Amino acid sequence: MGRAGARREQKTSQRGTILILSQVYVPDPAAVGQYMAAVGVEMASRGYPVTVITSRNGYENPADVYPAREVRDGVRIVRLPFSSFGKSFLFARMLGAIFFVVQAALYGLFVPHVSAVLVSTSPPVCAFAGLFLRCIRRAPFLYWLMDLNPDQLIALGALRAGSWSARMIEKMNRLALREAATVVVLDRFMSDRVCSKVDVASKILVIPPWPHEDHLEAIPHGRNPFRSRLGLGGKRVVMYSGNHSSSNPLWTILHAARELDGDSNLAFVFVGGGLSKKQIEEYVTRHRMQNVTLLPYQPFDELRYSLSAADVHVVSLGEQFVGILHPCKVYGAMACGRPLLYLGPEPSHVSEMLEGNDIGWHVAHGDVPAALRALLSIRDASPKKLTSMGAGARRLLHHRMDQVALRGAFCDSLEQVASGHSSVFHPTSSVAAGSDDRQVLEPSQESMDIGAG
Repeated sequence: MGRAGARREQKTSQRGTILILSQVYVPDPAAVGQYMAAVGVEMASRGYPVTVITSRNGYENPADVYPAREVRDGVRIVRLPFSSFGKSFLFARMLGAIFFVVQAALYGLFVPHVSAVLVSTSPPVCAFAGLFLRCIRRAPFLYWLMDLNPDQLIALGALRAGSWSARMIEKMNRLALREAATVVVLDRFMSDRVCSKVDVASKILVIPPWPHEDHLEAIPHGRNPFRSRLGLGGKRVVMYSGNHSSSNPLWTILHAARELDGDSNLAFVFVGGGLSKKQIEEYVTRHRMQNVTLLPYQPFDELRYSLSAADVHVVSLGEQFVGILHPCKVYGAMACGRPLLYLGPEPSHVSEMLEGNDIGWHVAHGDVPAALRALLSIRDASPKKLTSMGAGARRLLHHRMDQVALRGAFCDSLEQVASGHSSVFHPTSSVAAGSDDRQVLEPSQESMDIGAG
C-alpha cells in the first residue's frame, strides 16, 4: 500500500462513530426509517463507522419482528425490544416511545468512539436521548425535525395547551434546539416556527426531504401488475398513499367520492395506515361505497408499482399544521410523474409548488363542491393532459429536489458536526444563505417555474 493509501486508511480509522437513534429503520416501511437509512448508508460510504439503534418491532404492526443485530449496507443495526407497540392507541405509541428512548440512551453510553449523534422527532421525545448523550459523553448531536412537538400533539387534541406534559415537552424541545450543534428542518414555514421559539438562525438548515428516486419510476399502466391485480383497467384512479391521521384529513375527498359512487370511470384507492384509517374504513363500509379500495402499507420495493398505479395523487395537510408537518408523500407522487390533488391551506410548501406550475389541483378542506369539480376535471382530462402535468411535476422535482444534492447537503452537515466545526457550517452542496443567518437549500424562481405550461 502506498503512503497516500495508508494516510487515507489511517484517517478513516480515526473517524468516530456516527450514532443514529431512530425508532424506525429499514426494512420497516415508515418514511422516517427510509430517510435515516439513506443517511446511514451515505455516511458509511464516506468511511464513517455507523451504528443505528432502533426498534425490533414494526412501527405500524408490532407483530413484525426484525433481527436483533445485523449489518445492512455497511451500517451496524441494533434493534431493541419493547420499543414499539403499534399505532392503534396514543398511549401505546407513547409507551413504546418512552421505552425506546430510555433504552437507546443507555445503550448509547457503550457505543465506542462516538463523534456525532443523529436524532429526529421519531419518536417525539427522542431529543431526550440526544441531550443525555450530549451531557454524559459530550457527543454533539444533529437535531432533524421531521415534525414539531408539542405543537403537533396540541393541534391533534392529544395534549392540552398549557398542560404539564405540554410544558415539559416544550421545555425539552427548546433545550434540545439550544444544545444541538445543527438543526435541520424541512421547509421555511417550519424554520420560521422554530426560530420563533428559540433563536437558532445561525445553525438552522432548511433541507426538504428528498425523493427516493432509486426506488421510484413512472411505470405505464399497461405494464403495472399492481393495477392489474386491483382490476383498475380503464378507470381514472385517484390515490392517497401514506399515513391516515387528523393532521392530513381526507374527509373532503371521501365525501366527494361518495357523491360519485355511481361513476364507473373513477376509482379511489387509499393505501397505508394510521389512527384515522379505521374511521375511513367504517365510513366506506357504512355507505357501501363500491368505488373505494382500502389497502395497507406496501413494501418499499413495491412502491414504484403502487404509486404508479394512480393517475392523480392526493396530498393533504391539515389547516393548523403548516410549519408543524411536511407531507413527504408529495415527492413520491412527483417522482412517479403523477399530478397532485392538494387538500389544504395556503400558503404552504405544497401550494407554493402548485402556484405557477400546471401540475395539479388545489381544494380547501371542507369544500366538497370544489372537490367534485376537481374530480370531474380529472375524470374528463385527456391522457395527454395528465401525462403532460405529471411530466411537469417530475421536471420540477428534479430541478428543485435533486436526491443526490439534498442528501449530500444533509450528510455534509452531519460530517461537520462529527468534525466539531458545525458552528462554521459550509456544506459542499449548493446551499444558499437566506435573508437572515439561516441557510436554505432552495430552488431559483426559474427552476420553480419549469413545470409550467
